[in-house]
Amino acid sequence: MAFTAADVKKLRELTSAGMMDCKKALDETDGDFDKAVELLRVKGTAKAAARAAEREASAGLVAAAGNALISLKAETDFVAKNEAFINAAQAIAEVADATKATDIESLRAAALGDTTVGETVDELARTIGEKIELGEVAYFEGPVAVYLHKKASDLPPTLGVIVEFEGDESAARQAAQQAAALKAQFLTSDEVPADVVAAEKDVLTKKTLEEGKPEAAVAKIVEGRINAFFKEIVLLDQESVFEAKKSVKQVLDAANTTVKRFARFEVGA
Repeated sequence: MAFTAADVKKLRELTSAGMMDCKKALDETDGDFDKAVELLRVKGTAKAAARAAEREASAGLVAAAGNALISLKAETDFVAKNEAFINAAQAIAEVADATKATDIESLRAAALGDTTVGETVDELARTIGEKIELGEVAYFEGPVAVYLHKKASDLPPTLGVIVEFEGDESAARQAAQQAAALKAQFLTSDEVPADVVAAEKDVLTKKTLEEGKPEAAVAKIVEGRINAFFKEIVLLDQESVFEAKKSVKQVLDAANTTVKRFARFEVGA
């Protein structure tokens, strides 16, 4: 079956494949347009899989909708600025909100238009030619406050925090900004895993002994340093960036506000 230059152009527009790839596909399928489309899709899948094994999706963006926050990852900032990529991320966030998705597996399986979120992400990777993957998802029943941060004005948000709260929304939003700025990892010290605390205590004990501190005083010194460690990674224990010499908990208490939980997603860190 013969084919024309117009067929090659049409195939390229439909699949976003290269001109020579489209010509080869039509050659291999004897000009059968539908078979050529399928062949390019198969090759595109193989190409994307090969790239996925080699490359790291270290760029991307975060997107929010309603009570959901998601991250969508790509290999480069160039792709993260792509309109199709940005639109896909927003659509996925809306699906996460509508389906109340709390894990990547269920979000990938959720319907998005005539396909699924997972298939949409995979097709986007084939079309763009980069490794693209869902990073994280959070859905809170709410009410919630969301903060999205851009590294540069020409880039989409790469850092997002969602906070579930009771009380004043403005205070909750400040808590979200705090978590973004000071990289809070846990809400309370009780949430810090025991193995993390034990490992930190071990390091601090060795460090304190190496400093030549009296052995009898080591335990008390390490306890004080562990509390300082908590003030670095625990949101409620951190010093507020909005009110000096007050903890985040003290600021929230003054506003009659309780943060119930939060999620912090960052890509390209």
